[in-house]
Amino acid sequence: MTPEELQAQADAIAWFHSIDLGQGVRTKGLSELSLPLHQLPSFAGKTVLDIGAWDGYYSFLAEREGASRVVALDHYAWGVDFVARGAYWSECFARGELPDHSRDLTDFWRDDLPGRRGFEFAHRVLGSKVEPVLADFATVDLDRLGTFDVVLYLGVLYHMKEPLTCLERLRRVTAGVAVIETEAVLVRGYEHTSLLQFYAGGELRVDFGNWYVPNIEALRSLCRAAGFSRVEVVVGAPPARPPAPAIRRAARRLRRLGRRPAQAAGIQQYRAVVHAYP
Repeated sequence: MTPEELQAQADAIAWFHSIDLGQGVRTKGLSELSLPLHQLPSFAGKTVLDIGAWDGYYSFLAEREGASRVVALDHYAWGVDFVARGAYWSECFARGELPDHSRDLTDFWRDDLPGRRGFEFAHRVLGSKVEPVLADFATVDLDRLGTFDVVLYLGVLYHMKEPLTCLERLRRVTAGVAVIETEAVLVRGYEHTSLLQFYAGGELRVDFGNWYVPNIEALRSLCRAAGFSRVEVVVGAPPARPPAPAIRRAARRLRRLGRRPAQAAGIQQYRAVVHAYP
């Protein structure tokens, strides 16, 4: 197969990740969010579990970096028909209603796993030995899954309705280090207070599947409560940035009136990364 033919086949698949398939061929992912190697632990000679693997970007990265075994686990991203569910969500937005999330596993679930096409294609082209496991990490039998030297929990936590319970399960499968990357929030003036921002109606990026967004202190506390003994912050809150002139003027007016400026002016979203150790 020529590189042009390979690229054409790759382009016929909807990708979330951009994956280098060799020969100058690269998948056209919707997201370019990816952690650089210096934010990840060494994979050399390690067993790795990639939770929420989707197209397998990090699974194949771990394999390429010398992991002895890699398991790619996913369920939601592989089996849900995002097109049909997206249409339903649009209807819910238009009506001002919250969606019935149980329909993800009934009306919008497809046994042919349309979301796994990218993973299977890349797996075949790369000649990979990554082991795919179709399972929901929130309910899978953890004893059968086993423990791993490195567990990747990237872009998953804020999609979970029960974040502490999920982190407790994460601790059970972590023998060495868990890498947690998540949407996070910085609230100026409350940097040392554990806070969770809750979304019920799709306010975060018009996505009804986003629930809890922690600040870095809450993320650290959640990991400790889940049973991790040490948490290393790899990417924390961004440095303070001065408010816009209009916000400063409004804050001064409020203070003159004896009122406290709205905290919303000091809220900033970012992506946090921590390494959690048993």
